[in-house]
Amino acid sequence: MKPFNLIKDIIEKRGAIEEVYWVACGGSLIDLLPAHMLLEREARRIVSGAYTAREFCIAAPKRLGEHSLVVACSHSGNTPEVLDACHLACERGAEVVALTDGAESKIAQGAWTCWVYPWGADVPASEVPSGIAPLLAAELLDQQEGFADLPDLYRGVDTMDEVLPAAREKVNAELGERFAALCQDHPFLYILGSGPNFCQTYGFAICSLMEMQWQSCSYIHSGEYFHGPFEVTEPGVFYFLQMGSSEYRTMDERALAFLSDHTDTLMVLDALEYGMDKVPASVRAYLDPVLFYAMNVELRAARGKVFDHDPDFRRYMGVVSY
Repeated sequence: MKPFNLIKDIIEKRGAIEEVYWVACGGSLIDLLPAHMLLEREARRIVSGAYTAREFCIAAPKRLGEHSLVVACSHSGNTPEVLDACHLACERGAEVVALTDGAESKIAQGAWTCWVYPWGADVPASEVPSGIAPLLAAELLDQQEGFADLPDLYRGVDTMDEVLPAAREKVNAELGERFAALCQDHPFLYILGSGPNFCQTYGFAICSLMEMQWQSCSYIHSGEYFHGPFEVTEPGVFYFLQMGSSEYRTMDERALAFLSDHTDTLMVLDALEYGMDKVPASVRAYLDPVLFYAMNVELRAARGKVFDHDPDFRRYMGVVSY
């Protein structure tokens, strides 16, 4: 399945798409957020909204209808909230595209288009949700309004396949052991980031650390840091700063300057030092999250080894009733 062809077919079937809703839960929603932010920033006429799936079902926008596109993602393909959202969108007359790794899952059997993607460290960036979603957004924008940076985005997504192997080696060599050691010494940490990359700041906290490592932590937007949260900054408090490579970086740099003076426990992961300088500057904002997800995976694994905590082990999720 190709983004260009899929969007072309949808426009031919529906006429103009007036709004796009990105709907998922947890890590799947995180992968869709950069695409939502691309449309929010670049589109003149297309409205974009991002929802956790249960909230979408509870309070679906009144605009949802025959000129709407709902892009839903469930990695397992069996997330009840996402399935409910797909059915609701169909009932309201919207076009639905579901992304999943589960070829035999419930979502793959639905009355909508289903894009089944492969999964694994060696899968090309263009074939997983964090690459598929921004390409879908960019194709829709280009085919309806024009998007001059579309070639840069395709080139950037392909470039991520060159960037990630070396970045994984580098983060393990330079940050992995120290991160795990700091987690041993600090039962709590703060994680900062900004722009579309903030989805992976959030994801590092709620998925990689809280879910997969049972590490207490909190996420803070680099720009919002100075509007309250910086008051708790002091020596001995652990901060992890994800510095993006795009125009949003200025917020991260301001946070870095303050943190460098006011805490003695700071780790910085700078995207420009991990290969993002190779990606066209016009689209780095939407691809920084691809880098940071890969780095988050390595860091949680490093912590897991030291704590003897398998990232796949759960005590509640899929284990007890909730």
